[in-house]
Amino acid sequence: MNLPPELEILKTCKTIAVVGLSSNKFRPSYEVAAYMQKAGYRIIPINPNETEVLGEKAYPILDEIQEVVDLVNLFRRPEAVPEAVDAAIRIGAKAVWMQLDVIHEEAAQKARDAGLLVVQDRCLLIEHRRFRTELAS
Repeated sequence: MNLPPELEILKTCKTIAVVGLSSNKFRPSYEVAAYMQKAGYRIIPINPNETEVLGEKAYPILDEIQEVVDLVNLFRRPEAVPEAVDAAIRIGAKAVWMQLDVIHEEAAQKARDAGLLVVQDRCLLIEHRRFRTELAS
């Protein structure tokens, strides 16, 4: 049975690098990452302006992470997506998730061609809540 990519990612990707994660509690990136962390996912902040977010060491760029990353979650403008997708491919991520209003078809296709699952213009938190029954089983 083929799962929707959102559900497949939520079921199989346990370590999430959040590109653009801010320590500002009022930013959507913080709210989503805090929720996902509380739901049991490992969060790795990616932001050159941060040293630590949510108790996790922050990295300036994806390429500096020294551990396996399952999902790259993008809180960046669409024009920054191709660079992040290239990095996601280089580090061996399984999936790329572009948050609400983040769409870049060319980069998404490049990720798919490299074997990554891709979600665009969706909120990770909202989708996690939507699939909560399926995730509990």
